[in-house]
Amino acid sequence: MKKIVLVTGASGYLGGRLCHALLDQGHHVKAFVRRTSDLSCLPSPTTDSTDHGGALELAYGDVTDYPSLLDACSDCHVIFHAAALVEPWLPDPSRFVSVNVGGLKNVLQAYKDTGGSIEKIIYTSSFFALGSTDGYVADESQIIERFNWRLPGFIGEGNDRFSFSHVDDVVEGHIATMNKGRPGERYLLTGENASFKHVFDLAATISRTNKPQFGIPLFAIEAYGWLLVLCSRLTGKLPLISPPTVYVLRHQWAYSCEKAKVELNYSPRSLEEGLTEVLPWLKRLNMIKY
Repeated sequence: MKKIVLVTGASGYLGGRLCHALLDQGHHVKAFVRRTSDLSCLPSPTTDSTDHGGALELAYGDVTDYPSLLDACSDCHVIFHAAALVEPWLPDPSRFVSVNVGGLKNVLQAYKDTGGSIEKIIYTSSFFALGSTDGYVADESQIIERFNWRLPGFIGEGNDRFSFSHVDDVVEGHIATMNKGRPGERYLLTGENASFKHVFDLAATISRTNKPQFGIPLFAIEAYGWLLVLCSRLTGKLPLISPPTVYVLRHQWAYSCEKAKVELNYSPRSLEEGLTEVLPWLKRLNMIKY
């Protein structure tokens, strides 16, 4: 059955890919975006379904602006709530509460106020909602810094574990949740757990470049993070690394997706398969060099 689906955060990386996939399956998609949003990741709006998929409608507003959100929810069957602030640090931390907490509250209130037309809400959260699993871990943006020669080694001691998943697998998991997911359940759309040392070694093998030979101590990264925060307060530009980033680096974030595999038929590709696709893509975008 084709549905009318609202996607908040539609201009984001995950939200944009989700809109494409929903359209390919013939659904009518309402992409909830701000007037200032970069829409380059979205297809052109269409008023009617085409032979190649469903229709895309732009719904302008903000998750913190309840009237615009309620209007966008009108006639929808499903809401994918993927809008959030994802920066690790902001000068005004209250923005995290207003957008990430207040936005979710508004979505739930809109569900109540639409009179029962909405069948399901799929809420996307980050691994921070689950907490760390001990050990050491690093942010995936490290790989871009590594291949741009700005990061001579891997961060930490190399014994961290992080769950790596391909965005298209996560998108398929979201759609499977819409079709098969049980109400009130949590599904971890994660992938292979690995250390960043293993990721860098594997990336070096795929790209035929040299493997990093040493780790960068976390205390050095933390000192650099505090320096960047100070510069950010002076310049207004968000820091590349900040104290919350170091917090992530000090812990392990490894998870199991077995429940999603069983209930949703979730089938994430391996880390090697993902890197084999991602590295050439990043190279074509001139984001990495090798």
